[in-house]
Amino acid sequence: MFGGSGGGRRSPLCLENAPGVWDGALPFMGGGDVAEPGNTQRVKGAQNISFATMFNVQRLLGERLASVVDAMAPGGSGNPFEGLTTHEREELASLYRQGFPRGDEKMIGEQMGQIWLWSATADLLFEQDPEYFTNFWTRPGYVGHDLPDAVAGDVIDVELTVARVVTIGDIVSDPMFLAPEYAQMYRSALTWSHMGSPTDLAVAVQITGVGAGYRLGMGIQVLDGVAGGRQLYCTQSAHDFYFCDGRGEASIVRFGGVQVGDKVHVDNRRFLAYCYWARHHLLPDPVFDSFRLDGVAVYPQHIAPDQSPLMGVAYSGQFTGKLMWVHHTHDSSLWPPQGLVYKGAVLRSQGEAGLEHFALRWTDHAEHVPPMIFPPSTSGRPNNTILVDYLPVIEQSLKDLASWVEDGIRPAETQYRYADGKVTLPETAAERGGIQPVIQLSANGGQRADVNAGETVTLAVNACVPVGTGTLIGLHWDLDGSGEFGTHIGGIDGSSAEVSQVLEHIYTSPGTYFVSVLAESHREGDVDATSRRVPNLAQVRVVVN
Repeated sequence: MFGGSGGGRRSPLCLENAPGVWDGALPFMGGGDVAEPGNTQRVKGAQNISFATMFNVQRLLGERLASVVDAMAPGGSGNPFEGLTTHEREELASLYRQGFPRGDEKMIGEQMGQIWLWSATADLLFEQDPEYFTNFWTRPGYVGHDLPDAVAGDVIDVELTVARVVTIGDIVSDPMFLAPEYAQMYRSALTWSHMGSPTDLAVAVQITGVGAGYRLGMGIQVLDGVAGGRQLYCTQSAHDFYFCDGRGEASIVRFGGVQVGDKVHVDNRRFLAYCYWARHHLLPDPVFDSFRLDGVAVYPQHIAPDQSPLMGVAYSGQFTGKLMWVHHTHDSSLWPPQGLVYKGAVLRSQGEAGLEHFALRWTDHAEHVPPMIFPPSTSGRPNNTILVDYLPVIEQSLKDLASWVEDGIRPAETQYRYADGKVTLPETAAERGGIQPVIQLSANGGQRADVNAGETVTLAVNACVPVGTGTLIGLHWDLDGSGEFGTHIGGIDGSSAEVSQVLEHIYTSPGTYFVSVLAESHREGDVDATSRRVPNLAQVRVVVN
């Protein structure tokens, strides 16, 4: 039994709730709550709570996120707080402490669809905790009351009329939506179209006169007409066009039945309050410890609502068989601390003896989906120079799980340290373990080289595969940041677990270049293998004046 994301939630539950049916499970990118064995309680979800802080940092920083990304990229200053206000620094620091992966900051502003978790659950959250959405604006201890300037400029609360109803077919056929500002909306509509969604499904509306304010997450409630009373939430916007989703039936019909001229209430006060949700809905999870002092919450507290039933139930950590958990260091949908939840559940329910049947493996430089699925990054750095395709790791891990179940061969685990919401992997293959190659890359001896056009840059790399997990079958250089990885020195034949190379290169044009090296290993050293080519990346910065 194996699966990722939602499958990562469910596959351990199969072992827990059907003992003796499956011999093993490989969840990857899972997470959730922990409760007693046999529980049927719905998930409250630390990760979903923390998404609110991510949305808030996106709102507060806007285009200045580019400076944060640059600071945390290879060869950057390492200081993401430079130029931010006190409140902005506090929120960004809180985001990191709650576990957002360092080095993946571009995903704060280029999210993979997490706003869906707001649009799908906003009504549910309001139904379970309406008091919070009132208190946020009216009571001491809440930002909306105590620090109104942090939100006042973003408030939208107006009644207007629909100027145009937009279908999937409209978006994919109207040349207007090919403009860059509609790119996200166009990709969504095109994807839906290819998946067989009806082209007449009304997914967006044009509403003029909304004025200044923050659009992402704002509510649009239809006030009259056939669709009167329907509540939707903005997940994408461009100019006066708003692509929306909602809960339950509203998600299915969207703006179906809405007519031009129908009245709507456009209001983002709930979303702005939600941006500070984590402060006031603490779970026992250690990622929220920065909001507590000696166990006492710093801010007024509310009971954390249950999430959608689709999220499943809490883990217990009590299972039969073997379980190998695989998690990713750069996952912006299930942050690295979520990779530690199940190990904690095993220790809680089974003690140290339970770890004999549990293994944890990390995939370095991997996101929630492979890099080729992401749209092009606005940073100008191709996704495949920043992130690896984790599927070969899953392929090899499935074979390792089978060997564990069938032959008793325990799989290689990855060593790690965890502090302040950050998972850190050791710098050498001998210390780190796991199955990925470990790469050390330098430019003129460091992570950053500042040179003049025409000067030679010395690039040096060492790639090493952990003992007993295979040999190197590929070492690919990308010198210009194109993502082509078209430079090869040669000498990689699958016979060695460690390779060092030195390359000298001259840049003739000024600019900033991120040099990347992609290393691949294979358990049997097959250079022609079409599967289980386990990857890792390293990158340095060259600034040419």
